[in-house]
Amino acid sequence: MTSKTSKFGKFYLVFIFLLLYIPIIYLIMYSFSKGTTMNNFQGFTLKHYGTLFNDKRMLAIFLNTILIALLSSLISTIIGTIGAFNISNAKRKRTKQMLLSLNSILLVSPDVIIGASFLIFFTALSVPLGFWSVLLSHIAFEIPIVLLMVLPRLNEMSPSLINAAKDLGASSTQILSDIVIPFIQPGIISGFFMAITYSLDDFAVTFFVTGNGFTTLSVEIYSRARQGIDLEINALSGIMFVFSLVLVVVYYFIESHNRSRSTKKKRRTGATER
Repeated sequence: MTSKTSKFGKFYLVFIFLLLYIPIIYLIMYSFSKGTTMNNFQGFTLKHYGTLFNDKRMLAIFLNTILIALLSSLISTIIGTIGAFNISNAKRKRTKQMLLSLNSILLVSPDVIIGASFLIFFTALSVPLGFWSVLLSHIAFEIPIVLLMVLPRLNEMSPSLINAAKDLGASSTQILSDIVIPFIQPGIISGFFMAITYSLDDFAVTFFVTGNGFTTLSVEIYSRARQGIDLEINALSGIMFVFSLVLVVVYYFIESHNRSRSTKKKRRTGATER
């Protein structure tokens, strides 16, 4: 029974990964086709990548998208981490539950509703639609993600660590920088990378709040796809896939480094106790 379950599990994993990656591979493969459509592969070429790099508008949109993703992720990580501290330190359980519920509402709300709400909000405040409206919107829907990544790490931290540091005469600043931040660092890093992913992936919210000639890749690709598939979009998809892969690799190395450092600390602590 265990053997059959194991085989089925492996088959299921392979099937799911094929289902996810075959469309991506198919898309990227045709970015190297000499043809102009995705009907038949007509030989290897890099002309679509050349067209992409000569398209100043698309390059500008690509840089806008990366800039929005990095800025919004950085700001939302800072705000989300501070929010996680405040929720974790809330003395009343009812207050903590209420704040977590309010945070969860943004996660489960449809993107269309959130986008329309931001549009009405910015219009009411006479905020021009463009770079700042997109940036503020991305920060707003990324904060709950970061908070949910950081909060579990704070809850895992034993209060005895803080109490021991206070008994040894450590100041609040030293406790924060030397104990709390290193302990929750994996959650902060995870939240930052998740925020980048959500920002790059978002379409619905951004579609509502773009304007004044400012747009992101998701909205631009949608607009061009409605006019017909252009293999330049395939080339762009290939570059974005590589960029996402680089992010995953960087995250993996950071996590591996943190784990190895944590293991070394535990070994040193164990050796000291002996």
